[in-house]
Amino acid sequence: QRQLVESGGGLVQAGGSLRLSCAASRSIFSIAAMGWYRQAPGKQRELVAIITSGGSTNYADSVKGRFTISRDNAKNMVYLQMNSLKSEDTAVYYCNAHWSGSPLTRPYDYWGQGTQVTVSS
Repeated sequence: QRQLVESGGGLVQAGGSLRLSCAASRSIFSIAAMGWYRQAPGKQRELVAIITSGGSTNYADSVKGRFTISRDNAKNMVYLQMNSLKSEDTAVYYCNAHWSGSPLTRPYDYWGQGTQVTVSS
């Protein structure tokens, strides 16, 4: 059973927009920090944006002002709104759920299967 399922990738022209969605299982979503990562061909996977269970956000410098991460706790969903897309945003985008653990709960780190985003110049 997949814990995270991404959707919303595709082909878009430079300057365009896409919205990625990630559906999470209830058991992992509520306390986890949810993040979007991406991996371009020949490059390491990098953090794009992260949102904590409390709603605090952090972004890679390369996407600040263009991308917005959000979460819907009622639907166990996390989103990445991507505007003003550039060719260098082309990558496979992965959803991540991270929980560092507590005295009563084990830590975990789950990944989605990835969704391709291609930006044509």
